[in-house]
Amino acid sequence: MWALAAAGVAPLGGISSAQGRRVRTVAGVGVAGFEPGEVDALTSPVTNPYGIVPGPDGALYFCEVDTGYIRRVDLRTGRLSTIAGNGQKGYAGDGGPALSASFTAPHEIRFDRAGHLFVVERDAHVVRRIDATTRIVSTVAGTGVAGFSGDDGPAVKAALRQPHSIAFDSAGRLLICDIGNSRIRSVNMESGTITTFAGTGERRAAPDAAPDNQPIEGTPLQGPRSIDADDRGRIYLVLREGNAVLAIDATARRFTRIAGTGQTGFTGDAGRATAATFSGPKGIACAPDGSLAIVDTENHAVRRVDLSTGVITTVVGTGQRGDGPDGDPLTCAMARPHGVGFVGGRMYVTDSENHRIRVLE
Repeated sequence: MWALAAAGVAPLGGISSAQGRRVRTVAGVGVAGFEPGEVDALTSPVTNPYGIVPGPDGALYFCEVDTGYIRRVDLRTGRLSTIAGNGQKGYAGDGGPALSASFTAPHEIRFDRAGHLFVVERDAHVVRRIDATTRIVSTVAGTGVAGFSGDDGPAVKAALRQPHSIAFDSAGRLLICDIGNSRIRSVNMESGTITTFAGTGERRAAPDAAPDNQPIEGTPLQGPRSIDADDRGRIYLVLREGNAVLAIDATARRFTRIAGTGQTGFTGDAGRATAATFSGPKGIACAPDGSLAIVDTENHAVRRVDLSTGVITTVVGTGQRGDGPDGDPLTCAMARPHGVGFVGGRMYVTDSENHRIRVLE
């Protein structure tokens, strides 16, 4: 389905700061829309893009929450194509080709190590898989009906409630931010069994929204919105209502707060990330340099946490809603960005309500 990247792709880099970098648009024209077929990404519309990830072929993949389309940008040619979704909202198409399937509010997408593409659908309450070779769609978690059930049994018979984010940890487990149930669920991809990994189902307001150095068992989570994991076994969780970022030690079974106080705001740049404030963060990605990129959605910005120093900075955005201009990343306004990902040493952001994909390079 998507061939491995050819030789010559630049090695992945990081986001040390905004200094000396620039932002430009790589897809979208600033208004919602859709053009079928393979088109020029810079002259064709996209609609409210959310999750964004690199593919095994070196291309960029993203999902459109409103249309259900999964789309691909060839970064060498600048061509945009649709690889899944028929544009009709619904939970349909299992057992058939991805382009004939209906998806409902896909929030994020992820590739596993074998190159299969996984889609988490908020309003269908499921996670689905697109086979890398056959392009056939199947459900791997959820029943299509909102609820909470099924732990210690087959994931396809378990109920989820508005899942928002997915990631594969270093052990190959599929982690699901089951935000409507205030939990993280874990699917063993060999057995197909689902369990609760973290969260109690209880929601608490600040200051308890940002647990720090607490055990996973018995600790509630306030809006477990987005999750990512690196290849060294570290897991990072964004709390949407909790306005914080947690590191999860899966072995010791503990949370550590690494960013955010739990309060709402847009403060703390150039200081300790644990003293900074966020406003409804909704995306996270582990950068290749070991730092974290955090999408501070309601502040219309992307921020970086240097995990070696604990310092936070803004790398794209002004803190105010707007649309550009491209160029200086700290004067380029965005409108409720959601997704962030890295390809070829560059950071890509879904500038969702501007209907654009932007890159920091």
